Amino acid sequence: MKKLIIINGPNLNLLGKREPNIYGSLTFTEFLEKVKGKYPKVSIDYFQSNIEGELIDKLHEVGFSFDGIILNAAAYTHTSIGIGDAIKAIETPVVEVHISNTFNREEFRHQSFISPNAKGVILGFGLQSYELAIQSF
Repeated sequence: MKKLIIINGPNLNLLGKREPNIYGSLTFTEFLEKVKGKYPKVSIDYFQSNIEGELIDKLHEVGFSFDGIILNAAAYTHTSIGIGDAIKAIETPVVEVHISNTFNREEFRHQSFISPNAKGVILGFGLQSYELAIQSF
C-alpha cells in the first residue's frame, strides 16, 4: 500500500467558504473522504497549517518515510524559500498542487519556490488537481 500525505498551507482550511467562485463549495474534509473512498489501496494522511514553520516541520517529519507528498503551499508557494529548501532536503518526492490556475491570477502568483524541487506541478483543475497528483504516484 502506498503511503501519501496531502499537506495544505494557509487559508485552505477555509475551502467551501472562501471564494467559492475560485475554490468551489466543497470543504476539504468532504473532498478527502470521497478521495479516500476512490483509492482504498492508498493510505492518505492529511495535514494543514497556516504557519510556515509547521509546514516545514511536517515536510521534515514525513520526508524520509512516505512514498509521496502532495503539497499545496498556497501563498507560501510564492514567498517561502524555506519550504523550497525543505523539499530539496528530503527524499520523498513532492508534487506541487494548486486548485486554481495560478497563471490566470495576479502576477506574483506566477513564481514558485516549490516547482524547482518538485517531481511535478498540477494546477487549475480544482480539487481534481489532488486526484491527479495521487495518480502520479
